[in-house]
Amino acid sequence: MTTLKRGTKETSICLSLDISPEERSVDIDTGCGFMDHMLTLMAFHGGMSLKISARGDDVDEHHLTEDLAIVLGSALLKSLEGRKYERYGWCALPMDGSLALVAVDLSGRGSLTMEAPFPTEKCGTFDLELIPEFWRAFSREARATVHVKALAVDNSHHLAEAIFKGAGRALGQALAESSDLNSTKGRLL
Repeated sequence: MTTLKRGTKETSICLSLDISPEERSVDIDTGCGFMDHMLTLMAFHGGMSLKISARGDDVDEHHLTEDLAIVLGSALLKSLEGRKYERYGWCALPMDGSLALVAVDLSGRGSLTMEAPFPTEKCGTFDLELIPEFWRAFSREARATVHVKALAVDNSHHLAEAIFKGAGRALGQALAESSDLNSTKGRLL
């Protein structure tokens, strides 16, 4: 279990992540119902235990969303220390009329390639432009290469769910224990 805290003038976050739990549990309270929902989906489909208690400022959900990704990515990177893992994972995840392809490489090099145009600007009160911001910060801090591509879109909520569920499943594959260090360089991080 990796536990990290981040406190700024804009956010307060306490996050605990277990990437190979004996019993999976997810308990997320960020003050942003949309992010709670997305992070719960990701953790569940990734087979992780994730506990988050967080609050953001009154400006909007930008600071909270980005800082959640920073802490989650940092916790994932810390969880990889001393482990041998599969490294690669991918998932094509259908969510009703939406279909998202998500692929990850836990390579030690952080980057995001994302082609997922949302048909609306918001889902409820949540600004959907924050989803790429989340994955950009996560990729950078986890030092993971992440590719997200929307192959079909019926509505914004379904696309967001497909992305977060697909990312969870891709991460679950990439985090699976391996007997080999999956790099010809002799190291990943």
